[in-house]
Amino acid sequence: MKLSIRTRLDYQFAQPADVLLQFEAAAIPEQSVDWSHTHVTGTDFARVPAQDGIGDRIWIRAEGRMAVEYDAHVTINRILRDARALPHMDPRELPGEAVQYLMPSRYCPADHFHSFVETEFDGLKGGALVMTMRDWIADNFTYVSGVSNSDTTALDSFVRRQGVCRDYAHVLITLARAAAIPARMASVYAPNVTPPDFHAVAEIFLAGEWHLIDATGMATEAEMAKIGVGRDAADVSFMTAYGFGACQNVVVSVQEMTA
Repeated sequence: MKLSIRTRLDYQFAQPADVLLQFEAAAIPEQSVDWSHTHVTGTDFARVPAQDGIGDRIWIRAEGRMAVEYDAHVTINRILRDARALPHMDPRELPGEAVQYLMPSRYCPADHFHSFVETEFDGLKGGALVMTMRDWIADNFTYVSGVSNSDTTALDSFVRRQGVCRDYAHVLITLARAAAIPARMASVYAPNVTPPDFHAVAEIFLAGEWHLIDATGMATEAEMAKIGVGRDAADVSFMTAYGFGACQNVVVSVQEMTA
């Protein structure tokens, strides 16, 4: 699948601030960036590798208006497998780079969910367990904007049973980690996301590979262009400002290309 991506960010900073941005589709084996154009206003523009070497982050010194223009054509080359059929792996079999994603993190307090996972999903393992967790979230949660904020954790969302894509992803990540399955958050571009925006999904380590799983059901693994990954939303924000910036406008458009 080929995607056409268009992103526009417009912020106003009353005082100078250092800003860390991550909005470009990553150039990695599972997807190729066929063409891209990035323009960011500001000074001291510098690229640094993002988490796990997937994509780049951009540092800028923002003062006054900060405008971002990003356009890209991306081809998805991902090898697709039926996640539900993937086998169980014992924690001792995991590669070192996956182990950190077993641990609780700021938004994913997996240590509070062991009893629930053992009771609700008893007898299931591997991909069958993860996909049943995804189905449970789909059956029990309602997608509602405005009920969560930057402080909302998976525990908050689990109690409320409402949220947006990042909340759905946090809950699936937390449940998987509670079952000793490595899970991380991925920020992605995908068509058919409503409303159009940066999209957050879980990425689960199964059978020695990472697999993108969208608990909201809006995007499939075949059509997601990965931007970056991390322990939870704190690691994959499209913008982290060390100072106050007022949002003027955010536009994200992702379309499937027919040729």
